[in-house]
Amino acid sequence: MEAKQKELFSHEGIGTDLYKSKSRSYLILRSMMDFILALIGLIITCPILLFFLIAIRLESPGSAFFFQERVGINGKKFFIIKLRSMGINAEKNGAQWASKDDPRVTKVGAFIRKTRIDEIPQLINILKGDMSLIGPRPERPIFTEEFSREISGFKNRLIVKPGLTGWAQVNGGYDITPEEKLHLDLYYIKNLSFFMDVKIIIKTVKVIITGEGAR
Repeated sequence: MEAKQKELFSHEGIGTDLYKSKSRSYLILRSMMDFILALIGLIITCPILLFFLIAIRLESPGSAFFFQERVGINGKKFFIIKLRSMGINAEKNGAQWASKDDPRVTKVGAFIRKTRIDEIPQLINILKGDMSLIGPRPERPIFTEEFSREISGFKNRLIVKPGLTGWAQVNGGYDITPEEKLHLDLYYIKNLSFFMDVKIIIKTVKVIITGEGAR
C-alpha cells in the first residue's frame, strides 16, 4: 500500500459531510447506473449462474446460494447473496475469516472464489439498493464491531454503500489487514469520482483474469 495514502487520514473527521460534498449529480447518476448495469449483468450471467448452481448441488448437499448478514451504509444490516463455496457446516465452530487454501472450501467453491463467480448473485443486492457496484466490501456485524474496537474510525467506511468491488479489493483483497483495508476504503471515499470508479473497474477485470488476492 502506498505510504502517501496512509498520510491522508487520521481515521477521525471523515464524516458524512465529506460524502455529501461530492457532486450530487454524479452520485445520482451512479445510483442509476448501478441499477442498469446490475440488471444487464444479471441477465448476461444467468447461464453461468445456472451452470454453477447445478455444479454446487452435485458436489455437496444444501442450497447452492449462501446468505450472510452484513453491515451496509450507516450501519444498516442486510443479507448478502453469494454462491456457496464451502460445505454447509463450514462455520459450526463459529464465525471465522476464510484462510488461504481453506479446507472448508469445496472444489467447485475454489474455482468460483478464484474467478469471483461466487459474487455474481450480489447483483441482486445492488438491484435491491443494499449495495453499489463500487464501494467498501461489507463486513459481518461481528467483525465490524471487533475491528471498530481495535481500529479507530473503522466505522467511517460505512458512510457510503458497500460495493461488489472496490479500491481495497483491487489492491490486495483478502491479503491485506483490516487496518490497511480501512486506509484504502477511506482513500476511495475521499477521492470518489467517475475516473476513480473507472480505474477500479479496469483493475477489477485484471483481478478476475489473474485470480489475484483470492482465497
